[in-house]
Amino acid sequence: MMLLIKPEYYGEFVPELAEMGRLRYRVFKQRLDWEVQVSGDMEVDEFDIARPVHLLLRSQEGQLQGCVRLLPSTGATMLRDTFPVLLDGQPAPRSSEIWESSRFALDVPSDAAKAGGGLAAATYELFAAMIEFGLSQRLCKIVTVTDARMERILRRAGWPLCRIGKSRALGSTTAVAGYLEVPTDALERIRKAGRISGPVLWAPVLGAAA
Repeated sequence: MMLLIKPEYYGEFVPELAEMGRLRYRVFKQRLDWEVQVSGDMEVDEFDIARPVHLLLRSQEGQLQGCVRLLPSTGATMLRDTFPVLLDGQPAPRSSEIWESSRFALDVPSDAAKAGGGLAAATYELFAAMIEFGLSQRLCKIVTVTDARMERILRRAGWPLCRIGKSRALGSTTAVAGYLEVPTDALERIRKAGRISGPVLWAPVLGAAA
């Protein structure tokens, strides 16, 4: 189940948002050892109060498996306000047709179901949800700051990152900024490789998108 939580519905999903913070702590602080802000056993930062949209992926058993955060580029973004060095002197995107994704995280067991390219099926579900959301908002691109590992995963999934500048060492990782195109054929490629039969953002619950 893919849950889309919009800012106006935060109050209805307090436990889910706290669970997301704990998942991000496990992934970014404990597993990847990134220099991130934490509060207890949750990873949080200033962009969480900028009213982002959150996509949360639950397993059939109800366990939170993944998340990603989405912010319009017309407001505060990680690329503009935290990692401008990755722009290589270019202006940060600022358009109603471009949103920024960040804090893409997956926490699935090693024996979790796999799909195309040997990637976890959950990876494709989150990618498909991002594109479906983008199409629903009439976006042309999603901009992101990510690491070299995720850039390789995107390429294997058939949704390659178009780099803005060269990669740079930041803390314990190699970071890069780039664009992800949001056309319908990208969604078709992700669904095919991920063995996804239809929309993933379908659940008729509060805060979900049809």
